[in-house]
Amino acid sequence: MFNKKRLVAAAALATGAVLVLAGCAGETADPSATFNPDEKVTLNLAFWGNDVRADLYNKAIDAFNEEYPNIKVNSTFLGFPEFWEKRQTEAAGGGLPDVMQFDYSYLRQYAQNGLLLDLGPYLGGIIDKKPLADNILKIGVVDDTTYAIPTSTNAWGLFTNPKLLETAGVENFEGGSWSDYTDWMKSVTDASDGKVFGGSDYTGRIQNFELQLRSEGKNLFNEDGTPGFDEKRLAEFWNEGAAARDGAVLPQQQAEELLPLSAFDAAKTASELTWDNFGAGYLGNLGEGYTELGLVAPPVTKDGAKDLYLKPSMLHAISAKTKHPEAAATLVDFLINSPESGKIFGTNRGLPASTTALEAADLDPMSTQIKDYEASIADRLGDAPPVPIVGYGSLEEKFRVLGTELNFGTVKVDDAVKQFFTEMDVVLNQ
Repeated sequence: MFNKKRLVAAAALATGAVLVLAGCAGETADPSATFNPDEKVTLNLAFWGNDVRADLYNKAIDAFNEEYPNIKVNSTFLGFPEFWEKRQTEAAGGGLPDVMQFDYSYLRQYAQNGLLLDLGPYLGGIIDKKPLADNILKIGVVDDTTYAIPTSTNAWGLFTNPKLLETAGVENFEGGSWSDYTDWMKSVTDASDGKVFGGSDYTGRIQNFELQLRSEGKNLFNEDGTPGFDEKRLAEFWNEGAAARDGAVLPQQQAEELLPLSAFDAAKTASELTWDNFGAGYLGNLGEGYTELGLVAPPVTKDGAKDLYLKPSMLHAISAKTKHPEAAATLVDFLINSPESGKIFGTNRGLPASTTALEAADLDPMSTQIKDYEASIADRLGDAPPVPIVGYGSLEEKFRVLGTELNFGTVKVDDAVKQFFTEMDVVLNQ
């Protein structure tokens, strides 16, 4: 039986304790203060990325200063793991940057520990919400409070490799049930005599399980932190993959030998279910001779279900202890909504969530394809699920590892289910 505490997983317990202590200290900025554009202030901005993204942020800050010359912005960046290590250290000392690029998986942890500013008072004022759809704004909400705004979005999709399909003489997946998808993968594998496989074992990805649950009107995890499924339902999902593991999908040993590339990156599988913003990376890894990929909707569990949703590639949030909340909100609005931001960043941070930024962005062919894809699945898009529970990342990884063991044949479904629920018990009952 799972209780409703949503603290950190065992692996991150020490960090979570630090954040709780940090969240209890200090005062939240007064949202009723009047914004004075003539006041000279300095803001600290932190983001993760590389030199390319840093150059884009520098250009965006220059454009921001043309409009707001009295707001000085000092920016710093790190790689993703180092970025969050530094934020945890800063949280312990109460010194988070004024404005932060933020990851969805950390949002609940930081919000519930009082480390992020309530953005509600600035929405519709300093932060223009007209270019942001309601379902996008809801993504940054924790316990009925808006703590972050998405810079960009992505959706779950099915990438296919047109060159491999042409060689195998098999048409692109035209939609259908999960069983239809398994049959299609087997047809690719058989047609190529095993030189290419139709795909990978989709039951190794927790997102595909979530898709099926959403079609049944359930969440992977509810707002109160409890799971939206039981052992029987998980066993049903993993047993569903037995047909695919019986000769239709790439054997796990071959997948391991390809690492760090995925089987799709290495042109060993003709399809892959994943987030749609992976397209550019796939093309880069596939190399010369690849200028396009197929991108279609995932299999359907129940007709008419709102099983898909838009997930933020990243968000922007403001420290609860910033001394300049109005200036910080002005910077967030510019980085998310301004046409200048759209022109400068393009799709570097994902497909822009703001319509004004998106209209100004120069989209390459892959980005245009993703934009068209997300428009094509509009009838399947529902509200985003509750913000991920604290410890979600460790459960996602456990799910993946058990999926590989199922594909290896080193664990039975019932044992895998027991192992996952044991891990989930640790995470949810801390």
